[in-house]
Amino acid sequence: MKKTPSRMWGGRFEKGPAAEAEAYSRSLHFDSRLAPYDIEVSLAHSRALRKAGILTEKELRAIRRGLREVRREVLSGKASFLTGEEDIHTWVENRLRKKIGATADKLHTGRSRNDQVAQDLRLFLLDRVDDALGLLVKLKGSLLDTAERYDGALAAGHTHLQPAQPILLAHHLLAYFEMFQRDSERLRQLRPRIAVLTLGSGALAGTSIPLDRRLVARELGLKEISSNSMDAVSDRDFAVEFIACASLVMMHLSRLSEELILWSHPSLGWVDIPEQYCTGSSLMPQKKNPDMAELARGKTGTVIGRLTGILTVLKGLPLAYNRDLQEDKGAVFDTADILLSSLEVMAPLMKGVVFKTEKLRETAEAGFSFATDLAEHLALRGLPFRRAHAAVGELVKWCIGKKVSPDSLALEDLRRFSPLFDRRSLKLISADASVRSKKLPGGTAPSRVRAALAAARERNT
Repeated sequence: MKKTPSRMWGGRFEKGPAAEAEAYSRSLHFDSRLAPYDIEVSLAHSRALRKAGILTEKELRAIRRGLREVRREVLSGKASFLTGEEDIHTWVENRLRKKIGATADKLHTGRSRNDQVAQDLRLFLLDRVDDALGLLVKLKGSLLDTAERYDGALAAGHTHLQPAQPILLAHHLLAYFEMFQRDSERLRQLRPRIAVLTLGSGALAGTSIPLDRRLVARELGLKEISSNSMDAVSDRDFAVEFIACASLVMMHLSRLSEELILWSHPSLGWVDIPEQYCTGSSLMPQKKNPDMAELARGKTGTVIGRLTGILTVLKGLPLAYNRDLQEDKGAVFDTADILLSSLEVMAPLMKGVVFKTEKLRETAEAGFSFATDLAEHLALRGLPFRRAHAAVGELVKWCIGKKVSPDSLALEDLRRFSPLFDRRSLKLISADASVRSKKLPGGTAPSRVRAALAAARERNT
């Protein structure tokens, strides 16, 4: 009787791989992260093997006992992955063989590493999606807490990085809540597309072993079973979608980080970032650098690069499985690590920021932030908006040329540019009045913002 080969595929070969080829193809150093999931998949598969008559009850108990022992080693941190195996599947099987002997050789019946690794990766990503959803709830909660803390505080809304119209600071923060809420919705929508059983697909054509795939799905907590074995082993759409969702989260974090970085500059001084999330300089003793926000901004580029990378790997692959797919792990693992660590940092950072409300109000009131309100006032009195826009533009130009401060304007000054201006028009020359007037749903009026905050609390799941 021949000895079980050290590799899963060695029986057909007379010669082993060249040392450099073996090193080049080895993936254990990074796919060891899948060990708990590979064991979980093997435990479920063993049930199907027993039902199919491949395993006796005694063999099933031995395999399950051995796999649980290997899992304890992994979860306790005692397992060593510096053992030379090609991949995590070989490592688990070899560890199992050391514990229970030749019975371990039956475990791989009816499956391939192709459907096995696809299943492992799906289970890994289900946990990472759940982790990300929980952290997004915390980040959105931090935004809401901060918005409530600064209830009624004015700020300047910007377009083109130029002051545009007065808004409530809470309204600005709620804009980020909406971004991250969409991120949460995308991840929730992605989850069922990840939670699909691929086991039973074999290498590409399925298997002649009568495995109960529904049984395996129940064991793994999955509701859906893949419909096509070739697609199941070669599909990485779910991984691409995860990285795409993560790219959007990171892009939103990057936009928030960019604003915090700008606002914390001494020339503006609108916000103070907590010291715990800043660093100093090794040369300049006075420095307080917004490094965590900068890192989130920088790591966004890495995640977007990972999205481009995995799409490039997949774009030319013929059906079904190809070894190129080994490159999906780095993209997925790196993305998951960056996404979760960034959310872990930004949630408490955002909760601890201190806004300088007096300076924010000064910016909101500066210039001619009320100009649109005056133009709309004229439009409400019957003047076509294009003419109203031009009239107020002329008023602004006159004020700049005459160095007239907006708060010193008199009714006769306004009537230089339109006879439709009246005493009510003077009351519009105010940042507070401007904000109060934006009463439509989605606007920045205090009543609307408070209602939006309350609704956001209900939606933050």
